[in-house]
Amino acid sequence: MIKAFFSLIFSILLFTQSIFAQKELSKDEKMKWWREARFGMFIHFGTYAQWGGLYHGHKQARGGAEWIMNRAKIPVQEYRDTAKNFNPIHYDADFWARMAKEAGMKYLIITSKHHDGFALFNTGASQWNALQASKYGKDLIKPLAEACKKYGIKLGFYYSQSQDWVNPGGAAARKLMAEGWPNPDSTKVNAYTEAHQGHWDPAQETKTFDQYINDVAIPQVKELLTNYGEISVLWWDTPMKINDQQATRLQDVLKLQPNIITNDRLKRPNFPGDTKTPEQKIPDRKELDGKDWETCMTMNGSWGFKSWDQNWKSSETLVRNLIDIASKGGNYLLNIGPKPDGTFPKESIDRLKDIGGWMNKNSEAIYATKANPLNEVPWGRITTKLDGKKESILYLSVFDLPKSGTLSLPDLNAPIKSATLLATGQKVSFKKAKSGYDLQLKSLADKYATVVKVILKEQIKDKHFSGSNMKTGELD
Repeated sequence: MIKAFFSLIFSILLFTQSIFAQKELSKDEKMKWWREARFGMFIHFGTYAQWGGLYHGHKQARGGAEWIMNRAKIPVQEYRDTAKNFNPIHYDADFWARMAKEAGMKYLIITSKHHDGFALFNTGASQWNALQASKYGKDLIKPLAEACKKYGIKLGFYYSQSQDWVNPGGAAARKLMAEGWPNPDSTKVNAYTEAHQGHWDPAQETKTFDQYINDVAIPQVKELLTNYGEISVLWWDTPMKINDQQATRLQDVLKLQPNIITNDRLKRPNFPGDTKTPEQKIPDRKELDGKDWETCMTMNGSWGFKSWDQNWKSSETLVRNLIDIASKGGNYLLNIGPKPDGTFPKESIDRLKDIGGWMNKNSEAIYATKANPLNEVPWGRITTKLDGKKESILYLSVFDLPKSGTLSLPDLNAPIKSATLLATGQKVSFKKAKSGYDLQLKSLADKYATVVKVILKEQIKDKHFSGSNMKTGELD
């Protein structure tokens, strides 16, 4: 027994050392997998799922269901008492990771702690966590880390560093700090501050915000980056009130995982991170030219589970969003809000299966692609790849086939070598037009988008994007 015990300790030490002995990569080396992935799963899960967007029978007036404590100004004790019954007995981490894999997603980011401060993981920094404050009594992150490793899914953590409505000091009244408006007018500032102000219960104010950062946020981020193996992404959120000094202390913790990728929501503008994060929208074509960016988007109207929200986007819309985002050089982070028992809503499962069916045949047009180097076309979207030699590839994702069946590429000057349907390999006819090339397609072969693979005899130059996602920076 003693020998086995010391053998286990030795294995753990070796594992821990392997994490911290990662070779620090250059920016481009670090970002390589992320730039090639193009598609990830966002998961918003916590005790807020119990409420389902309802407070004493009243529908939550605004925002995602994960905001219900703030929106309804639920007292801390009432919120804590409800959390005691949080018991996701049907939580299956293997299923979650497998669904991401089968949908064609390459990474998964979960809300390890959202704004209500409830930690899904084992933490010594606060008793407000799934192990100590809920009926479930187990760490939800550990099995998910293991499942992601099993299926080859990169794991990332969302962590709300700048507001926490239950842990003392984390919910101090906030002043808007450049949250999306470089030059905010007073109307917007007042509306935003009123909606997002933190404290409404004296229990939230027994510590200062700096004490909260030191006592809860920093220790918890250390735990997340120490106890769950390799972590690929740290997804900060709501950079309010936090100052540069506090942000620096949090950023220093990232040295535990030197190749971790971070977003731009730690603290603006001095902490740009690696990626830009447009939310619930796909930016204009040149808006994020040359930057690494990721659109996060819900399947219905809420991030967390909202029982009465049936405004589901269609599978067609979700697939076409993915293509549209890839054609502009970005990543698509698509959200799931699990039900309080830990299961995915059926509507989400159905859509993930539909996306996976399309990706099984057409993922080549998404993974490791660059933005469309040509002018936009009315019938769909275009992604591209260079083969490392003299040739290049265009992937024409056709949404709406013109009545004539002609796909015109008027500004394509590089000669075409071949054109085929990506899913079947069937040849597609093409000819040199007065300007560019025309391809002829008789009908659409796929339900959501039919992809034509066009191999060019030359490398094509990008006429519209200066950086092809090889840089990052701040919005003007």
